[in-house]
Amino acid sequence: MTSYFVALLLMTLLGSVASLFLKKASGSSDFMAMVKNPNLYLGGFLYLASAIINIYVLRYLDYSVVLPLTSLTYVWTMFISKFELHEKITNKKMIGIGLILLGSIFVSK
Repeated sequence: MTSYFVALLLMTLLGSVASLFLKKASGSSDFMAMVKNPNLYLGGFLYLASAIINIYVLRYLDYSVVLPLTSLTYVWTMFISKFELHEKITNKKMIGIGLILLGSIFVSK
């Protein structure tokens, strides 16, 4: 059972990293430049990998557990946005992350 939760954590991390690459691709100067940007394809591939892991995890864990725990993607995204994109993390955001983590603990028990 623990390995399924590890897979779920990996799934959420991949989804968050995928978003980072799509964010980088969005900075292209125009549509054709974005289509030629490798970040677009890397982000898409990581989303696909995340979706495949999601399907795998759904075979073994309840949907009512898996779907709420996908909110952990927001936790990863907060760290990535701070350290990779140098975005400001406010107290409100930290409270939100704390509530997501608390909710995740309750849902997974």
